[in-house]
Amino acid sequence: MTEYGSFPGSRPRRLRVNPAMRRMVAETRPHPADLILPAFVREGISEPVPIATMPGVVQHTLDTLRKAAAEAVAAGVAGIMLFGVPEEARKDAAGTAGTDPDGILQAGIRAVKAEVGDDLVIMSDLCLDEYTDHGHCGVLDAAGRVDNDATLERYAEMAQVQADAGVHVVGPSGMMDGQVGVVRDALDQTGHEDVSILAYTAKYSSAFYGPFREAVGSSLRGDRKTYQQDPANAREALRELALDLAEGADMVMVKPALPYLDILARIADEADVPVAAYQISGEYAMVEAAAEKGWIDRDAAILETLTGIKRAGASMILTYWATEAAVKLRR
Repeated sequence: MTEYGSFPGSRPRRLRVNPAMRRMVAETRPHPADLILPAFVREGISEPVPIATMPGVVQHTLDTLRKAAAEAVAAGVAGIMLFGVPEEARKDAAGTAGTDPDGILQAGIRAVKAEVGDDLVIMSDLCLDEYTDHGHCGVLDAAGRVDNDATLERYAEMAQVQADAGVHVVGPSGMMDGQVGVVRDALDQTGHEDVSILAYTAKYSSAFYGPFREAVGSSLRGDRKTYQQDPANAREALRELALDLAEGADMVMVKPALPYLDILARIADEADVPVAAYQISGEYAMVEAAAEKGWIDRDAAILETLTGIKRAGASMILTYWATEAAVKLRR
């Protein structure tokens, strides 16, 4: 005789029996509209330059940047985050190429705007590190330290020229105290009230930035530990969040993503604005390198990482796989 009610009475595996069932009950669904494509545009090149540490990623010419933007739109990607790479000879202590209205980043913004208009949210990195001959995110004082308040003046100038070029969103990424408020004031005072700010709220001093420094031709000497957050600290991120929101941030971000999913979850719980996470160069490079050796399933790993970031609370994800992943997610 059959005995009913015997263990196990509950069988969660019933909801995993086949792909259709798993798809129906999935709690987290990455979508192309969640994705933002970071892209590098380099001055003085006639062909795109591959980035050795980031297979599949290049430093774009203006023409190939336009093509990448159009492809992102076709795939359903939400936005593009632009980084400028000036010629080495144009770098100086104050990063003046970054505030040149005809500088490479401003040229990139105008090129993308001309190509896709408002079909893609055009974002720009608002920082000096690509343009300084010392590679730091701000100007230095007489002792060689990053001068927070002098740097804010430069950020205000950058905000204006990027907005004049047609950007939709600026991303102040230098982790200077007060940067969001200064940028907001600069935008409002120059007639750019509609330009949004994506605050790099919790940007940690990470070992995973290495490939990015090749991507932007960084001239960094030393490190950025005096202004980027200490990986040991979590509560500090909430303090940064409160400050950025009070200063007028429209969106906030955690960077890197995967090593800081706990921070992402805490900020997502606290913030009343959209929350982004940046899947940075080192995260990308690890997956690509392991996949190239046959150690992991590349496509499955990409989707799993994006799902994990969204599950932790990100409403937007900056990822170098944005266009490729968007195409896969639409299938």
